[in-house]
Amino acid sequence: MRPSSPNDPLASLTRRFDEALCRTRPRPCVQVPAARASHPSGPSTRGSVIAGPNEEGSAVVEFTFLALLLMVPVVYFIITLGQLQGGSFAVVGAADQAAKVFVAQPDAKSAQAAAEQAAVIALADFGHEAGQARVSTRCDPADCQAPGTAVTVTVNLSVPLPFVPFSDEFRLSSSEVEASSTQLVGRFR
Repeated sequence: MRPSSPNDPLASLTRRFDEALCRTRPRPCVQVPAARASHPSGPSTRGSVIAGPNEEGSAVVEFTFLALLLMVPVVYFIITLGQLQGGSFAVVGAADQAAKVFVAQPDAKSAQAAAEQAAVIALADFGHEAGQARVSTRCDPADCQAPGTAVTVTVNLSVPLPFVPFSDEFRLSSSEVEASSTQLVGRFR
């Protein structure tokens, strides 16, 4: 082996190869001055910065910060979509049960009360409050108790945003979901 001089291109290439393969520690962070950067003996390194020992471990901090910054909204979005899907299932079940209960009652007044009660119970099974829902009934023809009448019950539900700490008077809702169900009044009861 021959002794290497500081300006030896082979020594410089070997040193850079060893640094690239992590065989040696990189030089400390040094800003190369402009006068030295244009030195004819080596490649131009104008404006280059070499990472030093003070930079070790900062990737973990940056990754943790960015992971939290990006993952929290994504998780919140997924939870909100789950709430909307649960609300959709709730109104479908509530409308179906309310329509079935409505056509089974002997008079229109008790039928409306029973349908609303059935909708509230079905919504409570999915964890939704009665104050968030509206139940409406439509009959075709207008006599809701005549045999062969089509009774349509529509349930609207305002789905609140998850983890929003406001009082019940001022609630932010993510969306409103709606479902309808139609049942025919039977000839024989």
